[in-house]
Amino acid sequence: MHAGLTLSIALIAGVLAQLLARHLNIPSTVLLLPLGAAVGPELLNWVHPESMGHGLFDLVDFAIAVILFEGGLNLQWSRLRRQEAPIRQLVTWGAVLTLIGATLVAHFILEWSLEHSLLFGSLVVVTGPTVVAPLVRNMRLRPHMRTIIEAEGVLIDPIGAVLAILVLNFVLSPAAETLTSELYLLAWRLGFGIVAGTVGGFVVSRLLRWPGLVPHGYTNIFTLAMTYGLFQLSDQVIPQSGILAVTVAGILVGNLGTQVDRDLRDFKDQMTIMLVGLLFILLVADIRWNDILELGPAAWWAVAALIFLVRPASVFLSTIGTELPLKERLFLAWVAPRGIVAAAIASLTAEAMRQKELEGGDALRAMVFMTIGVTVLHASLFARPMAQLLHLRLPNRETVAILGIRELSLAVATELKKGGTPVVFIDAAPRHCRLAEDAGFPVIFGDALEERIMMRARFDSVETVIGLTENDHLNSRFITLARTLFKVPKAYMAVDSLDGQAAPAHVRQADAEVLFEGPHDIERWNVRFRQGVVEILEFIFTEPPNHSVTVDGKLVESKRIAEQFGELCIFLTIRTGKRTLPMRMGYVPKKGDQASVAVHTHENMKACDQLRQQGWIPKPPEDPQPAPAK
Repeated sequence: MHAGLTLSIALIAGVLAQLLARHLNIPSTVLLLPLGAAVGPELLNWVHPESMGHGLFDLVDFAIAVILFEGGLNLQWSRLRRQEAPIRQLVTWGAVLTLIGATLVAHFILEWSLEHSLLFGSLVVVTGPTVVAPLVRNMRLRPHMRTIIEAEGVLIDPIGAVLAILVLNFVLSPAAETLTSELYLLAWRLGFGIVAGTVGGFVVSRLLRWPGLVPHGYTNIFTLAMTYGLFQLSDQVIPQSGILAVTVAGILVGNLGTQVDRDLRDFKDQMTIMLVGLLFILLVADIRWNDILELGPAAWWAVAALIFLVRPASVFLSTIGTELPLKERLFLAWVAPRGIVAAAIASLTAEAMRQKELEGGDALRAMVFMTIGVTVLHASLFARPMAQLLHLRLPNRETVAILGIRELSLAVATELKKGGTPVVFIDAAPRHCRLAEDAGFPVIFGDALEERIMMRARFDSVETVIGLTENDHLNSRFITLARTLFKVPKAYMAVDSLDGQAAPAHVRQADAEVLFEGPHDIERWNVRFRQGVVEILEFIFTEPPNHSVTVDGKLVESKRIAEQFGELCIFLTIRTGKRTLPMRMGYVPKKGDQASVAVHTHENMKACDQLRQQGWIPKPPEDPQPAPAK
């Protein structure tokens, strides 16, 4: 089969598996493994990895560079420092203990030679950020636990890969001189990888910050090219150092205040998803069923020992002396799915053994893929219940966080609070903070663009962020950080004008929506509130009486009446069902929806008339409760 056809079929299959996994809310590896086997030569015979020749391993190199750079990009340095001790010990002592434990498992349960057992142990040291990240994101773990698990997955991959290369070279040439030279080379790989990654990360960050050097829209492809260039250049100087270099570079680029915005992170995330799907299909398709069947029942006992003995022992011993409580160590011991880096290094190892005419490479690769499948399935089924049992999951998101304390924002918060929606304010002006505190709202004083301030506001429980200051740039930066760092699902921003019929560019770039039913002069409304010429009325949506109505003597489509309100009134909140939410532009009301509307007192009658023409009628007053009988 032609290599191009193999590549295209594997790419399509990988993407489809990823899409289905997202719909089913499960890690994609659960579907990629059986699908890769199905499209391979032994079943459907659609994908032939051997047709790609050495190009397959060039693709593996490229994919690993992108995946690990993307993993480092998403690690926040401030969070890493807070959990430095457990992370450091898990990726050092934890890796050594896993290597020893997995080696003993393969030697005594699978009855492999010590050399092959040592190779297997080195290959399953890694966990896998491409599996761990979506797993913990869907579980909504507490921030420090998520940081530890994700950091371990990202940082242990390059360490495990370098360790696997060291063991492989020793197995290929077992001599004391080889071991000494490999240990010496290991130190060089780690040291050079850190230095090269640091220099490369600083260079890329500096170039991205250089005004006008990288044109708008070219940031993604520029960073991608620099990442792969750093990977290959490092490997040319010191073999196998590139994998650590790109990880370190990713951490630096993500933490040095570059123009790494949501677009770049999304681009890298999508590239990673595509490459993970493609590689899993190609690598699994290259495995023969007989290789797995020949492992026998002992393979299942070996994987069980890795999950229930080796991982818990590694976690509990390596975290001695840290402040991690027992329940958090239990959860770490329970979750260790292997991912694409283990699969890729196992395939490279099997190919190296085949070229050296050493037996056992195919069995070794089959055992690693079996470990990946079982550990991912185990984590998918049992990680969430364990997190729930140990009370490590966050409560449901429902809070609204508002940046900027003014009269209008206080009015929005008051209506939300009346509907049972919790609100928290963030502002850096003491006088404004006192206004919200006097009104009974929780207030976080400080710079809203600092992560520690957002953490004080408990952004992991925030469902909606609102930028309601007069500074559009501040609003958009605040929303972008909330979306990136805390995955806040909804974001609104107040604007005073539109870009044609669409939201302004800075709103779209922040992936936000326009607050209220449309653009408004926010400062004018703040002044009106201070002057006491605003009243807040309740309206219920029925149905517009006509498709076309008359406004100031002109026929206007009812759907466009909102454009005719001007500054007569402003929709603050909308109550649909049992929830009260901020009003947003483009919301299509349903019969029975209730809205809180701020109306300019001097134009009350005109505003109410236009609201009525659009289907909004004043909410009738509630009947007073009868006085108790004496």
